[in-house]
Amino acid sequence: MKPSKRTKSAAEEAAGPRPTWTGMISFGLVNVPVNLYTAVKPEIHAMNYLRKDDLCPISYRKVCRSTGEEVPFKDIVRGYEYKEGDYVVLSDQDFQKADVKRTSTIDIEVFVDEKDVDPKYIEKPYFLAPEKKSHKAYALLREAMARSKKVGIGRFVLRDREHLVMLKPEGRVILLVQLRFAASLRSPAQLDLPANVEVPKNQMSLALELIKKFEGPFKPETYKDAYAAQLKSIIAAKAKGKTVHLAKEEAPRETEVEDIMSKLMESLSGTRH
Repeated sequence: MKPSKRTKSAAEEAAGPRPTWTGMISFGLVNVPVNLYTAVKPEIHAMNYLRKDDLCPISYRKVCRSTGEEVPFKDIVRGYEYKEGDYVVLSDQDFQKADVKRTSTIDIEVFVDEKDVDPKYIEKPYFLAPEKKSHKAYALLREAMARSKKVGIGRFVLRDREHLVMLKPEGRVILLVQLRFAASLRSPAQLDLPANVEVPKNQMSLALELIKKFEGPFKPETYKDAYAAQLKSIIAAKAKGKTVHLAKEEAPRETEVEDIMSKLMESLSGTRH
C-alpha cells in the first residue's frame, strides 16, 4: 500500500508562499514592515527512508537516551550543556529576552559598497516584500540604495540565532543575503598549502593564455545542476518500471609535474583528456 501524500489546497495555492519571518527593516528612525521569503528552491526534494521489503516509510521516535523510553513532544524542552551531563533549560521567553528588539527588526547599521563584502561571507539569499501599507517606504529604501549604489549591513534574529545580513536592491525586490560572522570562518593556517614557489615563465605564460581563452561574462542561467537533472531522469525511469543503465565515466587523473607543460599546450589547442 502506497502512503498517501498531502497536496496543497486551492486556497493554499492562491495564498502564495508563506513568509519565513515577519518584522521590520529599520534604518535611522524609519521602520518598514516586511515579510521574509526564501529565495532558494530545492532541485530535488528530500528523499525518504523506506523498509526494503514493502517500501513502508521509516519514522523516527524521540527517545530518552538513558532508558530508551519514547518522549512525547509536550515533554521535550531545549537545554544547553554547560559542562558534561549538566544542562540549563531555555524557554522561548529566554530566547526573546536575549534581544527583544532584534527578534522583530532588521537593523541596518551601515551602508557600504557591495564590492567590499568578501564572497566568503555570503551564505544564503532571501526576498523581502513589504506589507500592504508599507509599499512607499519600501520603495524609498530600495531606490535610495540603488541610486547611491550602496548595500545595507545589519543584524536580526531568525530561528533563535542572530544573523549578519546584507540588504541590496535587485530590480523591484530588496534581497536579503545572509552573511557569515567573521568569527565563524576557520583560518586556512593549518592547511598544507604551497609557499611562494617559483613558477617557470613558459608555464605561467601558457596558464595566462588558457585563462584568457576561457574568459567571459558570468551568466548564472547558463549553469544547470546536471546531477539533479540526471537523478530526476533516473527517478522518472524507475517510476515507470524501466531499468536504468548509465555509462561509466573515467575519473580524471592527476597531472604529473612533468606533464604540466604538454597539458597546458593541449588545452590551448582545444583538446582535453
